[in-house]
Amino acid sequence: MIRLPSDVELVLASSSARRSELLSQVGLTFEIRPADIDESVHAGEPPIEYVRRLSVEKAAAVARPGEIVVAADTTVEVDGEILAKPVDGDDARRMLRLLSGRVHQVHTGVTVAMTGAAGRPSTSHTQVVHTAVTFVELDDATVDWYVRTGEPDGKAGGYAIQGAGGALVERLDGSVTNVIGLPLAETLETIRLALSGRGC
Repeated sequence: MIRLPSDVELVLASSSARRSELLSQVGLTFEIRPADIDESVHAGEPPIEYVRRLSVEKAAAVARPGEIVVAADTTVEVDGEILAKPVDGDDARRMLRLLSGRVHQVHTGVTVAMTGAAGRPSTSHTQVVHTAVTFVELDDATVDWYVRTGEPDGKAGGYAIQGAGGALVERLDGSVTNVIGLPLAETLETIRLALSGRGC
């Protein structure tokens, strides 16, 4: 689908198994090099700018000359509130009750940085992809059952659409891979833009 130059290595700046699986599914080979950055939300920072900023910072944190780095950050937004990874089961229950029977937005910032080597300039392309997700009505028994599955741990918004959490989703409008953590079509197009040297 995408042929990388022989002298360019692809790097995924994430330890997410979901992102790794998605890139592998389209035949790409890459090095996994997680970015260690502060993911705190800045005061007054909108959700879209939050994921955009973190994807840029993650790419910059791991970039080395002669590489293409893919970095992403995903968050869930409801009523303007960022629902990051729950800190515990009670926090997961709070998030799921907020999402119950409602539409929320999933935002993923994706940055593809192509770092220069031997005098070549560096380029970086960033975009934010949005998906609207509608949850079914959740009663307390369903919320408790889902939290007991362990899936909310480490998941923005406290759910995983690719797992048992798919049973909580009534419908979605947009990219399903975006909700999983990496919008594939948009990521591949951004890699093509980086390779071609064009702007986003």
